Amino acid sequence: MNSLMFVFFLAISVFSINIFAQQYPVRPLRFVVPFPPGGSPDANARALGRHLQFGLKQSVIIDNRSGADGIIGSDFVAKAQPDGYTFLFSGQAFLTNAALHSKLPYDIKKDFAPLTQVVVSDGYVLVVNSSLRINNLGELIEQSKFPQKPIRYGSPGIGSSQQLAAELFNVSSGAFLMHVPYRGLGPAITALLAGDEVQVGLIPLTIVAPHMSSGRLRAIAITAGERWKSWPDIPTVAETLPGFKFAGGWHGLFAPANTPQPILTLIHSEVQRALAAPELMEYFRIGGYEPIGSSPSQFRDYVNSDLDRWIELARVAKISPK
Repeated sequence: MNSLMFVFFLAISVFSINIFAQQYPVRPLRFVVPFPPGGSPDANARALGRHLQFGLKQSVIIDNRSGADGIIGSDFVAKAQPDGYTFLFSGQAFLTNAALHSKLPYDIKKDFAPLTQVVVSDGYVLVVNSSLRINNLGELIEQSKFPQKPIRYGSPGIGSSQQLAAELFNVSSGAFLMHVPYRGLGPAITALLAGDEVQVGLIPLTIVAPHMSSGRLRAIAITAGERWKSWPDIPTVAETLPGFKFAGGWHGLFAPANTPQPILTLIHSEVQRALAAPELMEYFRIGGYEPIGSSPSQFRDYVNSDLDRWIELARVAKISPK
């Protein structure tokens, strides 16, 4: 009798999940971006959301919940109902926080279900405000060594990948760029364009390209291993500092842990469908990103290995956990 009851309740559970998945979604989805508007996570989340709404037949709302270097928004998703309507759209900051904070209000391995890596970039653009009389990497290194005339770089916050990249550049080159953290990439770029508080930035191409084209910012180098085909005149940092390479950002989707598997499967399928759209592919590639759409298991493995990488990078850059 017990075996029959178990089979009965198992069948009911499977039937209920299937019915729920067939009806899902019945209202808009929410992508929580743990940073202010204006940065690359926000821009890429909006671009993906616009394409997802066609297959899902529901709109995707972008919810910018910034603060504490992305921890506030991440914590919100960790504690959200696992009903398939709230997702985290984040990137390496999700991992750098785990690498640089001894205690977080959530466990990145237990409280989240990695869904898919959406895009990845192979480097940042090192740009300077056009008012700065610097035309190449050598001049930047030399001029940064004079304390009476400090050159400052802005980042989305302490522990961000941009800070790690800049500090590794300082260690590798002997430069002395001073760090000014902001609450997100948008405010950091605003300050960089003004040129008063900060004069240098390591920025994703998708965000900084319009300011390079307008002449407000000057590209000095890229942190990728080789020159980009879309901007072949910009040298790599490695052409001045042999061996230097810093991979750029990636963005991915995470669901709260215990989100029903049929929902995760559906969202993953729709993300892959969206990434195959030529116009979305072109948008990401022009911005320096490559569409990925990895499986949940592949993304989980990537997250685990990348966390170890950030812990080591923080050690090399001499950034101690808080």
